[in-house]
Amino acid sequence: MAGRRTKRRAKMSPEVKAAYAEVEAGVRSLGRSIAEIRQGLKKTERKIEAEARARIRALREEARGQLKALQSREREVSRTLTNLASAAEGSWVQVKETADSVLGDARALAASVVERFRRALGS
Repeated sequence: MAGRRTKRRAKMSPEVKAAYAEVEAGVRSLGRSIAEIRQGLKKTERKIEAEARARIRALREEARGQLKALQSREREVSRTLTNLASAAEGSWVQVKETADSVLGDARALAASVVERFRRALGS
C-alpha cells in the first residue's frame, strides 16, 4: 500500500480531547434517548391499538344487543298488527293509526340506536 497517503492528525491538546470526548458522550447519550423514545412510541402504539380493538369489540357487542332488541320490537309490532287486524273486523282506520303509532315508536328507537353509535364512533 505504498501508493496510499496517510493523513497525519495534529495532536490535540488535553482541553480539546476532553471537549471532543464530552461531545462524543453527548452523541451516544442522544442515540440512547432516541432508542428509548422509539421503544416508548412502539409500546404506546400497541396499547392504543389494543384499546381500540377492545372498544370495537364492545361496540359490536352493544350493536348486536340493540339489533336483537329492535328485532324483538319488530316481531312485537307484527304480532300487534295481526291482533289488531283480527280484532278490528273492518275498522282499518283504527288499525292503521295504532300501527303507525307502534311503528313510529320503533323508528324512534332505531334512530336513537344509530345516533348513539355515530357518537361513539365520532362521526
